[in-house]
Amino acid sequence: MKWILVAVPLLAFAGEPEAMIIEARIQARHMPYATIIDPVYTQRDSNDIAGYSRCGDSALWTGHYIAAEAFRYGATQSPEAVQNIMNALQGVRTLIDVTGTDVLARCAFPEDSPYANWIMSEERDNGVHTGLFDGRKYIWIGNTSRDQYLGLFFGLTAAWNLVDDQRLHDAVAWLTTRLLDRVQRDNWFIRMPNGSFSTTFIGRVDQQLALLKLGRRVNGKFANTYKSLSLFSAPGAIGPIAIEVNDPYSSYFKFNLDHITLWCLLSSGDSSYVRASYQKAFDILRNTTDDHQNAFFNLIDRGINGPDNPKRDADTRDFLNLWLLRPERDPYVDRTGEFASCDDHACQPLPVDKRVTTDFIWQRSPFQLAGGALGTIEGAGIDYLLPYWMARYYNVAVD
Repeated sequence: MKWILVAVPLLAFAGEPEAMIIEARIQARHMPYATIIDPVYTQRDSNDIAGYSRCGDSALWTGHYIAAEAFRYGATQSPEAVQNIMNALQGVRTLIDVTGTDVLARCAFPEDSPYANWIMSEERDNGVHTGLFDGRKYIWIGNTSRDQYLGLFFGLTAAWNLVDDQRLHDAVAWLTTRLLDRVQRDNWFIRMPNGSFSTTFIGRVDQQLALLKLGRRVNGKFANTYKSLSLFSAPGAIGPIAIEVNDPYSSYFKFNLDHITLWCLLSSGDSSYVRASYQKAFDILRNTTDDHQNAFFNLIDRGINGPDNPKRDADTRDFLNLWLLRPERDPYVDRTGEFASCDDHACQPLPVDKRVTTDFIWQRSPFQLAGGALGTIEGAGIDYLLPYWMARYYNVAVD
């Protein structure tokens, strides 16, 4: 099925009706337990849900969804956007409460969920745990990665920056403080309740600073920690980015994490010395990704570097229009032979509508020639929703 609406012509930029269809779909099918997961259908052409997939990245994509709603509010002042964020924050609370130690779970769902066995089977390598949320037995998935924290803190930062609502600010402050207190007590390791470590932020001062920068804004007790680390270590944000751009093809999701991290760092004030280091890191990053035909990265650039790039903004509108031609589900795609290849990848970025199917297109390599699955998993569409509302907020698109 294609995202083509016969009643709404696709002009220079597809507008709000498409975004609202995606909003409704997310609410109806992608948040059964208040965080983002994707339904798996019994057949490619069926609407019967057999299970849920991509639970292991639920915290990450819930953060991106919160960011989308924050930009929606920033563009429209929609009270519905505020309520959607509040509902998602309740889901985030589940991911924190259920572990019992304020570490973040990848995802969580009631023990008696009809989809429990499906999800547990898919996520068994990440570790299946049990816990309580509001007195109810839950299952949660561990082995939590930095990706989950960074995606969530991106959403929390956007909500704090863009939504003027005290109730929401209180919730963001409370959740941020709990998560940041825990990871600092564990010396920037992510420690599971059984004592094992799933990963660490050591070696990624840019990511530590992004978490602390939100912490500084929501709770003054983090202010001195952020100030000291930024003054002494801000130049350390440059090195990891400079290393990662040496390989623009593998682990492409790293560039999504880099863009959201640097947006968090550059979207509010700092001394000129500190900001110069963040900006240098971003300049190195964009020198690699600016020709990747990536609408989301372009809008991060718009937010950081401003409006003086009309070609970038026109391209962004085109890339989002092409997104609307992509399938909703995940059929396998193989473009080998259709586009010129260099070793195991395309020589040039594939057009957006020709790229492999996935959960969030902007974190997949635009040079990837083949990928996808059986055509039974439905994507949430956050890879359209988020850049659409960012485009509205940054005046790249006007209905």
